Amino acid sequence: MDETISKPIAFLLVSSLLAILAQGNNFTSDFEVMWGDSTHATVANNGSLLMLTLDEASGANLQSYDLYQYGRLDMLVKFVPHNSQGTITTFYLSSNGTKQDEIDFEFLGNYGNKEYVVHTNVWTGGVGGREQQFHLWFDPRANFHNYSILWNPLNIIWYVDGTPVRVFKNYTLKGAEYPALPMRTIVSLWNGDSWATDDGKTKIDWSQAPFRSWYANYSASDCLVSNSTMSHLSSNCSSYPWFNKTLSSDEMKNLTWVQNNYMIKNYCNDTDTYPNGFPPECYLS
Repeated sequence: MDETISKPIAFLLVSSLLAILAQGNNFTSDFEVMWGDSTHATVANNGSLLMLTLDEASGANLQSYDLYQYGRLDMLVKFVPHNSQGTITTFYLSSNGTKQDEIDFEFLGNYGNKEYVVHTNVWTGGVGGREQQFHLWFDPRANFHNYSILWNPLNIIWYVDGTPVRVFKNYTLKGAEYPALPMRTIVSLWNGDSWATDDGKTKIDWSQAPFRSWYANYSASDCLVSNSTMSHLSSNCSSYPWFNKTLSSDEMKNLTWVQNNYMIKNYCNDTDTYPNGFPPECYLS
């Protein structure tokens, strides 16, 4: 999109493109703004389209009102265009708190013709360090693409346009950690130039600001949990098709293709991070 177009007109153009898409959940009624004001988090298209803005004053962060344990979450996302180094666009699940569980999709901006980095991670009890990173087989700045997180008792699967890019299996019975705390959906756009691009050596170019990313058609099929009692409200969770979902043989082939061609970092062979041996699941997958 031409950055010379004014913000209201630019947002109207994007909104009109999304009008033909089916609406899922609603950014107005399903999310609350945790930080950033209305100029940094703007909702349109009857609540199905969200634009986040990052400038030197602020970025923005929203989280879902719903708290759930296990679910299938889908989001259309279009990333910050042009020189976006140091910016981080996110779509992730988190229990919050000092010892949070978390399932991450983080999109690390870059400069020139360098590709975006898709950063995935799993946190349990406040401890992460389970990163896998990828490039994509398309330009994620040019159009909306669908990013999905499926979290069930068996595994976590990250999808891009329906193609699995990562799976994290539940090996708790074999001594590995697995996210178990109820979580919320979080989206944000923020200044992460302390680590996002070239391990923090390349900083945000504020002359390119404001930076903008777009989210659309959020869809959540999940097992709701009560805020007050932490008890399940959805008694039929096991009936959801995603609840016992694992990768099919065709999906395993697609996963292998992605990891062979587009993976650029895997914590299970990162001896700098783990000089004394990898986490247990690395020996089990």
